[in-house]
Amino acid sequence: MSFYTAMCSHFLFPLHERLKGHDSLAVRKRLEASQWWSADQLAGEQARRLREFLVEIGQRVPYYRDLFGRLAFDPRSVRTINDLCALPLLGKPDIRANVEQLKAAGHGPLTRYNTGGSSGEPLIFYMGKSRKSHDVGAKWRATRWWDVDVGDIELVVWGSPIELSAQDRVRRLRDGLMRSYLVPAFEMSPTNLDRFLGTIQGLRPAMLFGYPSSLSLIARHARAKGVDMSKLGIRVAFVTSEKLYDEQRKVISEVFACPVANGYGARDAGFIAHQCPSGSLHISAEDIIVETVNADGKPTARGEPGEIVVTHMATEDFPFVRYRTGDVGILGNKTCACGRGLPILEEVQGRTTDFVVAQDGTVMHGLALIYTVRDLPGVEHFRIEQVSIEQTVVQVVAGPAFDRASEDRIVRDFKARLGGTVDIRVDKVAAIASEASGKFRYVVSHVAAPVPATHH
Repeated sequence: MSFYTAMCSHFLFPLHERLKGHDSLAVRKRLEASQWWSADQLAGEQARRLREFLVEIGQRVPYYRDLFGRLAFDPRSVRTINDLCALPLLGKPDIRANVEQLKAAGHGPLTRYNTGGSSGEPLIFYMGKSRKSHDVGAKWRATRWWDVDVGDIELVVWGSPIELSAQDRVRRLRDGLMRSYLVPAFEMSPTNLDRFLGTIQGLRPAMLFGYPSSLSLIARHARAKGVDMSKLGIRVAFVTSEKLYDEQRKVISEVFACPVANGYGARDAGFIAHQCPSGSLHISAEDIIVETVNADGKPTARGEPGEIVVTHMATEDFPFVRYRTGDVGILGNKTCACGRGLPILEEVQGRTTDFVVAQDGTVMHGLALIYTVRDLPGVEHFRIEQVSIEQTVVQVVAGPAFDRASEDRIVRDFKARLGGTVDIRVDKVAAIASEASGKFRYVVSHVAAPVPATHH
């Protein structure tokens, strides 16, 4: 660790957090100790935290005081996290209909946030200082797993309007002191990609952070241009906020000559899980409980896919209890070679809208369609949209090698997967825009699908 990094990590950043009223440093130190506890110790701590959290919100939050009363639910009786099943799931419509009732009496300062609504359901919610401190502390802990720290040079490729609009003088000063540099992920034109490569070469960052789609696009551009990015000293590339595909991991790792660390979280649900150097996606279990449920809301077994449901125990001022994320994942049941007792999220398969539905009702992950398009010659970029059970549209940014035979292959393979009478339309376009947040989704389905019960 350099002297400057040590100064940032031990003095400047903790001072910054303390001035904001956050106890992120204390959270990080607590989590760095508890990560080595046994699974039984962590389970006991989870149950204790859960009981205290539910008792508090049952007293202070009108929504939960009324809910617990109607259900005759006594939070003091909670002994294990399985007792959460006595409470209903919390969806975006529930939050939208009860925003004021979800605010705790006597709450501290609350910051208003909103999700981008990529699923068609934008959400306005509030976040208190305890929740912010946890998310910063948990992310800080996970960053240090990879031998990088606050103050090491970081290049962030991001597209959230919230972060980008916040780049005022104070924020720029802080990021400059912490040596964190932001480039927008909205406009990934060849000119901007050239500029991004130059920025990375000039900064020689210790770490990259961004969407998998954005970092892999930059990596592919470097490879196509013959620009060597392997000797810059990049130690790790952190990716989050989208599903990480194997080919994205491969190209990022090869071009930048560093490992790729996957993270899973969301603005509404929190900093949920992060990959360790041994390859496991560890859940921040000290403050977050993750369940998986089927289409009926019943728990799925470990090793089986289900919708990810999150209870964030640092949200006492605006609680998220059994919150439906809309993501599909699998809880693991193995221990990790790294020695941490933190539970493992074996896989995040994507959003429920990343799954497509065939005419006969079969539900499959969009990868079943992605493989066909991705592997065709001349396909530079693509997006698959299942408009209805009867029609799917494929947008393709096509190079010279993409011909009629390639188009016919898409139609033939998609009909084999989705149904012989499904209308498969292939549109050649000049460019495909990312979402408003800067993210990119290869597959979007507008057909309601139950959570898949098996792998596809």
